[in-house]
Amino acid sequence: MENSGNNQSDAEIPSAELEEAEGPVIFYNDKVIDHFTNPRNVGEMEEGSCDGYSLVGDPECGDQMKLWIKVEKGRIEDIKFKSFGCPGAIATSSMATVLAKGKSLDEAKRLSDDDVVEAFEGIPDHKKHCSMMGVNALHAAIRDYEQKQKCPEK
Repeated sequence: MENSGNNQSDAEIPSAELEEAEGPVIFYNDKVIDHFTNPRNVGEMEEGSCDGYSLVGDPECGDQMKLWIKVEKGRIEDIKFKSFGCPGAIATSSMATVLAKGKSLDEAKRLSDDDVVEAFEGIPDHKKHCSMMGVNALHAAIRDYEQKQKCPEK
């Protein structure tokens, strides 16, 4: 198995380390650990202060994310999230908000899970599905915002 240096497979972990480990061994790099232990843009926006909202989840693993956006002049002025899930889900949700904040809506719509993984310089292969949650929540919040813009004023 070829390794780019960003991910470490169980086969590359010295057997003495695996024998000493209790439970599953998952290696995250320092950037992922930083976003898990110090997630950016955590919180909620009050009703009426956000322009778009989404709630997404991954029923397979139980991860769930709520995301709010505030849009000013076509840009994501502010973004907040709350996430329930594994370290990978929380870290990638945090990174998705960092990548989206300040971007135009069109730029934010083009963000992909690959952009999140690249910003981290890699995540374990079996955790790449986590990177989709933050991006999916972002895209859903943008759709919510755009749908609200189509509603006629009362």
